[in-house]
Amino acid sequence: MGSVFVSNVVLLVVAALLVVGTLSSLLAARFGAPILLVFLVIGMAAGQAGPGGIQFDDYWATYMVGSAALAVILFDGGLRMRVASMRGAIIPAVGLSTVGVVLTAALVALVAAPLLGLGPVEGLLVGAIIASTDAAAVLFLVRAQGLHLGRRVGSVIEIESATNDPAAVFLTVLLVEILTTSTPDPGLAAAFGVVREMVIGAAMGVAGGYALVALLNRVDLPGGLHPVMVVGVAVLLFAVTSLLHGSGFLAVYLAGLVLGNRPVRAIASITSFLDTITWLCQIVMFVMLGLLVSPEKILHYALPALGVAAFLIAVGRPAAVFLCLAPFRFSTKEKLFISWAGLRGAVSIFLATIPMLAHLPQAEVYFNVAFTVVLVSLILHGWTMAAAARRFDVALSDPDPGVRRFEIDLPGQTEVELVAYPVVEGTPALGHDMLPPWARLMMVVRGGQTLTPEAAGVLKPGDFGYVLAPPKRVHQLDRLFRPQEVTPLDDSAAFPFVGEVRLGDLASFYGLAVPEVECGLTIADAFADRSDDHPARGMRITYGHAVIEVREVVDGRVAWAVLRLEAGRLRRSITRVRRLFGLGTGADEDEA
Repeated sequence: MGSVFVSNVVLLVVAALLVVGTLSSLLAARFGAPILLVFLVIGMAAGQAGPGGIQFDDYWATYMVGSAALAVILFDGGLRMRVASMRGAIIPAVGLSTVGVVLTAALVALVAAPLLGLGPVEGLLVGAIIASTDAAAVLFLVRAQGLHLGRRVGSVIEIESATNDPAAVFLTVLLVEILTTSTPDPGLAAAFGVVREMVIGAAMGVAGGYALVALLNRVDLPGGLHPVMVVGVAVLLFAVTSLLHGSGFLAVYLAGLVLGNRPVRAIASITSFLDTITWLCQIVMFVMLGLLVSPEKILHYALPALGVAAFLIAVGRPAAVFLCLAPFRFSTKEKLFISWAGLRGAVSIFLATIPMLAHLPQAEVYFNVAFTVVLVSLILHGWTMAAAARRFDVALSDPDPGVRRFEIDLPGQTEVELVAYPVVEGTPALGHDMLPPWARLMMVVRGGQTLTPEAAGVLKPGDFGYVLAPPKRVHQLDRLFRPQEVTPLDDSAAFPFVGEVRLGDLASFYGLAVPEVECGLTIADAFADRSDDHPARGMRITYGHAVIEVREVVDGRVAWAVLRLEAGRLRRSITRVRRLFGLGTGADEDEA
């Protein structure tokens, strides 16, 4: 009976941690705290040194759970990535995830070795462990605050996060092998290993993705089992690829990318289920990592670890980013933001368990330093990421509230899906004639009654509209069902322009601080780039002391926008116009 009691206690503790972790997300959202930091702190509080007093030091179990959790998270990231948004970002992102990882590890080793009293290879191992980023957390932080990163910047960050994990894992494993065995030519082994991991991982990922698409579309599973099978296949693909000495992390990301860009049955239920399961993976992984931590040991290594963290954030990451992106046309502000977006997360602590499993003499050092670096990064980057995006002008503000969309799978149908929207006051869809030709209103729920479109007439506030649309174009319906506030043009500093006006012309005429790489873009192109082709009325881009705001969107593209100038900039612009047309200056008129 004692074992039954222990089992019940374990279930109680695990369930309580999950409930507390889930509810704590509300507190984090209320006060703006990085949600991953909250999960980590809960694990620490429940650990041996905290009030929970749970004794947990199973690094093997942590490694196994972490591997499966990261596989699911990366698969979900690939599933939500659109190939069209990756143009111009793949090569720089892959450069950051390969050459950038090695550069970051090498630079950190220069500081970590003397600060921690380690040898050159051991210092390089510290750098490899903390070289990978957790950009999924970066994008979550930015989007949660109503900001949209530019297409290329956002894609570079996301692709880098998905592809730098394999490089960091391989480099860490290789250095652990060098420290535990006598590798005759580590340089040759590293080059061969990277090529092997990437090639096998890419091949398995693409093949596995297409196989999963065929399986979903041909096998008629009972309702609700499609998402379960997808998660199982993702973890299976990760394990098989790893056994073949390929990158399992790269394989699952590419498999998700293939699945997300192909017509697939039950895609709505799959994405909804993955929303839940990825949250669960994050909670479980960070709570387990927090349980492993001993605050006394963290304090023991605090000073040198903080030195490593400061060097990584201020020097190591920016140097790697600027060197890797030098051949590409990124502005200085974009490179600065990508440097600041190098948030360290669960992967770094997860990699620090590998030396513990290998029983390296300095394994404790690696783990505690990695934990400190992640803690600093979560606190510093977590609270400043959105502010940095605004400061470096790489995001646009979207003042409109998000839209609620309910997706319904149609059995045997992959070309269209049924989506439902609540209709509220202020939405453009209040008349269903506003729907584009590729979307069709199927029924309306009004006052508890189900009506045909003919019986319902125009949509009214309080209705639920059910629309049939192609899955890849559903997001374009969101703007029709999102409340929009019209900002009146009641100030003389607002100048209207059509969306096809070039930013370079506005820059030369009004003296705007438009980056050189954007001067060839039109207003519509700039908003399409920064909103990932989802522009909406009220979105704004700031250029120095001027703001361009969307006024009207037609067929998913900005048709009209207004330029707003501050008073000082307005006077200088008027003076420039007067001089251009030979009308003198405002001062001349005042004297006259």
